[in-house]
Order: sequence, then structure tokens, then C-alpha cells
Amino acid sequence: MPTGSDLRRLALALDGTTEAPHFDRAAFKAARIYVTLAADGKTANFKFNPGQQQLKCATAPDAFSPIPNAWGQQGWTTAILEELTLLELEASLKTAWQHAQPKPASRKKTT
Repeated sequence: MPTGSDLRRLALALDGTTEAPHFDRAAFKAARIYVTLAADGKTANFKFNPGQQQLKCATAPDAFSPIPNAWGQQGWTTAILEELTLLELEASLKTAWQHAQPKPASRKKTT
């Protein structure tokens, strides 16, 4: 059963991740925020794409649920850490971290 300390350790081990306060939570970001940790360390909000969110919520409904607002419609998903295994937490962090990478610079068309 993972804890908030496990999330913090695993997130900060991902390349380019930094931690900063975000309202009443701790935010972990690369180019963008990809996960926030509640102050009590019991829940985290992950940024998935809508398809990944749907899969997580369908396969582990005791652990994952969409945030019930517009943020949830964009893929933000709450996880109850005690309902995850350490491997599930690590996989979820890596998935969310991938979405937080800088977008590749577009190449200008030459005519």
C-alpha cells in the first residue's frame, strides 16, 4: 500500500520533475503539472488523457475516479493511494509524466 512519501519519491525520480506548492496540495511537474498530492498524503490527482482515464477508472474503480468537474473532463483523475499497489502507482506516475513533457517544436514550412 503506497503512501504520499512513496509518491513523492517516485515522482521526483522521474527526469526533470520538480515539486512546488499548488493551493493546498503539492504539485509535481516536468514542463507541466502531471500529479498533485493532497496535504494528508492519502489521495493524488493524475493527468491522464481521456482514454487512459476511462481505462483506469474501469479496471480499478475503487482506486480511480474522474475529478467531478471540467478538470475531470480533461483527464484529471483522483486516486486513493491505499487502493493502489506500488507498481500501479509507479505506472500511473510514468503515464502522467509523459503528458507533462515539452511539446516538440514545430518545424516551419518553407516554400
